Amino acid sequence: MKILDRYLLKTFLTTFATVFVILFFIFILQTIWLFIAELAGKDLDIGMVLKFLIFSMPRIVPLVLPLSILLASIMTFGNLAENYEFAAMKSAGISLQRAIIPLTIFITLLSFVAFLFANNVIPYAEYKFINFRKNIAQVQPALAITEGQFSDVGFYNIKVNKKSGDNGNTLTGITIHKKSTNGDGSKTVIKAKDGKLISSKESSILKLELNNGNYYEDVMPKKYEDREKLPFAKSSFKKYTINIDLSELNKVDVDEENISNTNTMLTVNELNYTLDSLQKNIKTEIVSFSDNINVQTGFSAFVNNQAIKKDTLKKLKELPKDLLSIFKNQEKQAILSAATSNLVSTGYNIDATKLNLENKQKTINNHYLALYDKFVIAFACFLMFFIGAPLGAIIRKGGLGLPIVFAVFIFISFHFINTFGKRISQEDGLSPFLGAWMSSFVLAPLAILLTYRATNDIGLINMDIIFTPIQKLFKKILKKFSKNKNKFHHGFK
Repeated sequence: MKILDRYLLKTFLTTFATVFVILFFIFILQTIWLFIAELAGKDLDIGMVLKFLIFSMPRIVPLVLPLSILLASIMTFGNLAENYEFAAMKSAGISLQRAIIPLTIFITLLSFVAFLFANNVIPYAEYKFINFRKNIAQVQPALAITEGQFSDVGFYNIKVNKKSGDNGNTLTGITIHKKSTNGDGSKTVIKAKDGKLISSKESSILKLELNNGNYYEDVMPKKYEDREKLPFAKSSFKKYTINIDLSELNKVDVDEENISNTNTMLTVNELNYTLDSLQKNIKTEIVSFSDNINVQTGFSAFVNNQAIKKDTLKKLKELPKDLLSIFKNQEKQAILSAATSNLVSTGYNIDATKLNLENKQKTINNHYLALYDKFVIAFACFLMFFIGAPLGAIIRKGGLGLPIVFAVFIFISFHFINTFGKRISQEDGLSPFLGAWMSSFVLAPLAILLTYRATNDIGLINMDIIFTPIQKLFKKILKKFSKNKNKFHHGFK
């Protein structure tokens, strides 16, 4: 390796490592902010907090890595151009294409590593992260309840004055509001002197044993006039047990879609296998539904009705155009009644099946997006390098000023287009392939244009293209004005 290659690699790697660490730390703070409700005020020890953050770190890499490459490329090549090091290289006969060869090889290796990371590490971390959040209350069930305030736990809002005992499982001064499940707005309040939380790692049920308390429940009379009296039932108990389904915990968060779908936990081979099964399943369901509809709505379905005489059809050699004309009025009424009922039933069946198929298609689209994302992150490393390197050489500015402005603008555009394409693909408005690769297809021409202009020593914007037509227009106006002025003076004389 030549001295120049080592120098460029060292310069780029130093900048890249610094930028990556800073951006990674910023995104970690963002993760803490997003999940602050799950971390704060729940007596989590430092080990569990670190474990929570470690499992969430790999999902940040697809965002941080392309942005770090883009910013490091702009800063590195901007510094080289600003300090006239590129001019020195060119005077020695070394072109920009030759200078970026070692960095291109490094980016190629980095892209391959990024693909392996996205295919192996991220799915495993996603699996561990989601299961850690799901089971955190099973390890320490008291974490789901905070002292002195109402905590939303499944179908209950629970408030305790004090927690004590091992892992805070012993509760004192308990007030529970049960949510209405039948939509009638009824209220149920349970108050108890003390209680205890009991859970098991093998079960998803959290048991809350209450001691010495009262149970208050609204009674909703059938007659509306009796409801104005606001009747309620009250009972006391020495011991009362509530079972809470822990699968209802932590449902409301920014990653709800990832929790309900397992596509982010699968590798490329597993995604291909799952997609094959999902596509076969949806095709089988479509064929089965079509056959069932034909059986339900076919002519034989009406003939099989008990009110219709089959002998009437057997006597006919060919069916007339108006089928109802061959039946008596009583049979016509039976056929029309059956057809109406069948039509309504079929309409409901079609709507339900359509919704079911749409949901299954969305699941397939999400799996395709997860598959393509593993390749997009590798290509994004290439794309950001071939945008940042020529852009830095053109603007000739290093440091953290102008490069950050360009990097943030380009990356936000990339991320916005990527998110927009995925959202449309999830709703089946665009093929998952185009949705996942949309941002790359949009920014690839920019990378080609910038590389061409940088290698040919052309500025970022050729101002002559803008100002030349304006100058010509002004010249014509001045020329015309001078001619009119001469004619005016000649006529005056």
